Amino acid sequence: MTSLSRTWLGLAAGATLLALAGTASAQQKEIVIGDQCDRTGPTQIVGTTLCPAMQDYYKLVNFQGGLDGWKIRGDEIDNQYKVPQGIEAYERQKQMGVVMMTLYGTPQTVALNERLEQDHMPTTSPGFGISAAADGTRYPYLFPIAATYWSQAAGAVKFAKDKLGGSLKGKKIAYVYYDNPAGKEPIVILDALQKIEGFQMRTFAVPPPGVELGAQILDITQRFHPDFVIAHLFGRSPSVLIKGLRGAGYPLSHVVGLVWASAEADIAAAGGWGVAEGYNTMQFAGAGDNYPVRQAIKAMYKKEGQNPPDTMKNTVIYNRGVFQAAIQIEAIKNALKISGGKKPTGEQVKAGLEQIHNFTLGGLVPPLQITAADHEGGGWVRIFQVHGGKFVPATGWYRAYRDVVEHAVKTAE
Repeated sequence: MTSLSRTWLGLAAGATLLALAGTASAQQKEIVIGDQCDRTGPTQIVGTTLCPAMQDYYKLVNFQGGLDGWKIRGDEIDNQYKVPQGIEAYERQKQMGVVMMTLYGTPQTVALNERLEQDHMPTTSPGFGISAAADGTRYPYLFPIAATYWSQAAGAVKFAKDKLGGSLKGKKIAYVYYDNPAGKEPIVILDALQKIEGFQMRTFAVPPPGVELGAQILDITQRFHPDFVIAHLFGRSPSVLIKGLRGAGYPLSHVVGLVWASAEADIAAAGGWGVAEGYNTMQFAGAGDNYPVRQAIKAMYKKEGQNPPDTMKNTVIYNRGVFQAAIQIEAIKNALKISGGKKPTGEQVKAGLEQIHNFTLGGLVPPLQITAADHEGGGWVRIFQVHGGKFVPATGWYRAYRDVVEHAVKTAE
């Protein structure tokens, strides 16, 4: 071999090493978030809008230049709202080296919480999961980041009280719920408030998949005759309840659906806005299109020569997906300051979450205050009512019975 050949081979080898180093460097400049979703299971009516919205927000962040030179990638896995698939997804994403996760489903959250602590994996469960996880001292790596089912239940009772003239004494409230851990979660708060406010409550369980509610609707409207109905349903069941109560002549203005019974898709599946007129929906993020972040996403698509995705039309769920992703990005942004610009650790992302204060995302969410002690962010909710073919604000952001909720959080086993 000539010296020229050796030189050429040496240069080629050097170029290869430089290329490999460049590839490794590029890989090091990507931060991956692990997201679970349900696109094909019983709650796909939520997942097929919420999860694309999260991806749109990551895309917007990268479109605007990323985070201090880091590109964000959301790795999504469909858990089909099943616990085994949720556990498998968690392990797969953990092996990928994700810096944080968002779970999907209360049963999955309950099953994975112990692993989160063992692995120091900061994880959000927005508006679902374990209500006691509001206490960050007891659940250090699980962040509800939005009103838990306990705070939602308290908010629903306050709304019913206000709608019924300021007193619930002697009134009847029906609680209709999907018969799984998520559906049962609010009952402890409703039981406590029943004693405090003096109302009578009956519970009506709806077995999965929640598409048969005829017996429950008959029992509610023909036998119990409640003054107010609180509905904690998800998947296809909210639309079945709305249509069934309307058909039975029950006033939907005396019904409030907790957050997963409260989207445009539920209204459409019930038969449209006219059928659902008067129905009250609880939200932890705003409904509608009038938010700067939505306009920024539309502008991004327009600049790329594309139309905004149809998923944006389901504003309730889409806005929640944007909110969830935005909280993740805010936490990573804070964590990068802690890490000095290096890829953050789980502990640093946890600290980044606990530094999110007065975060409103341009009015899309209430002024969240996430701290080491409060992983819920304050427990704020807002009611929108179906009126005139759209969701109309019925209240501002509010919290209810915080002493009752906080006592439940502190004493939960």
